Amino acid sequence: MTMLWSSSARWRKKTLPTPTLMQLQVTNKEVQTAALKALTKVKNQDPRVALISLALRGGAKSFDKVIKMIDEMVALLGAEQTDDDDKKAYCEKSLDESEDDKKVLENTIGDLEKSIATTKESISTLAEEIAALLKGISDLDSQVKEATTTREEENAFYKKTMQEDTAAKDILKMAKNRLAQADAPKMYVPPAKVERSAMGRISEEMSLEQRTDPGPPPSTWSAYATKSEEHGGVVAMLDLLIADLDKEMAAMTTQEKDDQAEYEAFMAEAGDKRAADSKSTEQKEGEKADLEAALVKLQQDHKDTSKELYLKEMEIKDLHLECDWLIANFEMRKSARAGEVDSLKKAKAVLSGADYSLVQTAAARSLLRGSAQ
Repeated sequence: MTMLWSSSARWRKKTLPTPTLMQLQVTNKEVQTAALKALTKVKNQDPRVALISLALRGGAKSFDKVIKMIDEMVALLGAEQTDDDDKKAYCEKSLDESEDDKKVLENTIGDLEKSIATTKESISTLAEEIAALLKGISDLDSQVKEATTTREEENAFYKKTMQEDTAAKDILKMAKNRLAQADAPKMYVPPAKVERSAMGRISEEMSLEQRTDPGPPPSTWSAYATKSEEHGGVVAMLDLLIADLDKEMAAMTTQEKDDQAEYEAFMAEAGDKRAADSKSTEQKEGEKADLEAALVKLQQDHKDTSKELYLKEMEIKDLHLECDWLIANFEMRKSARAGEVDSLKKAKAVLSGADYSLVQTAAARSLLRGSAQ
């Protein structure tokens, strides 16, 4: 029996693996399982983790290659998170700045549109004022022309009437003098000697013939007295006519002076008004030209700013296309990436021998099973 037990014990000693080899086999298997379990939750989320799991299933005795892949993956995920952080900060800053720029441009366009409307209204008002001034100047010129024509007609009428009245007075005085020559010689005033023309000499001869034949003298004193009274009545009538002519001529002269003074005052006033209106028209035309130039610049600024706003809106649109998905999914991506990193680190810890309790427990179970046999 002793020999048999001894022989059996030697056989078991030869056929059973050594504790070190058994422990190593159990450790590799348990570690692989534990590492795969740590990666199970995230391998379906990221194909790169699935690739690590595939490499781990290769059954390599050394996990150095897998640990290196895990380190590289953790570093890559960290870099990706940094990129996301930077990209998110860039997107938020760019969107905020672009939106602010857009509001500034919109406000600028609004201000430009108000300025354009105000400038157009001012130009329209100036155009109306200029038209009114030009019409006023035209009307004033017509009034001046009409007043000048009227004044010329009045003056011509005055001169003609004065000539006629003067001629009438001269005739009346001549008639009065002729009557005096015949009836009251003492009152007769001989005409001044002048160079006589042929017609003058003929008239004088006819007058002398008439004087040489005055007719028969009055036969009685009463006839002479009657003729004297008639002479006095005719002279008085001639004097009355001459006085009337003097009054008319005096009145017309006064009226002529008043009309001329009124005309000159009107012309002076019209000249001042025309000069003032012409100067005002020139100033308003200058203002209108300046406003029209300003309007052209405002319209060009409006066009340029509208184009800038359009480009800014396109920029914002591109930023939204570039950033909206990242901003909307940033926290989810960050959380998922953190979960991947955590799982990878756990797997690495297992593969690096950090979970000794698992290995020791598995090894103890293997040794107990071997002893029982």
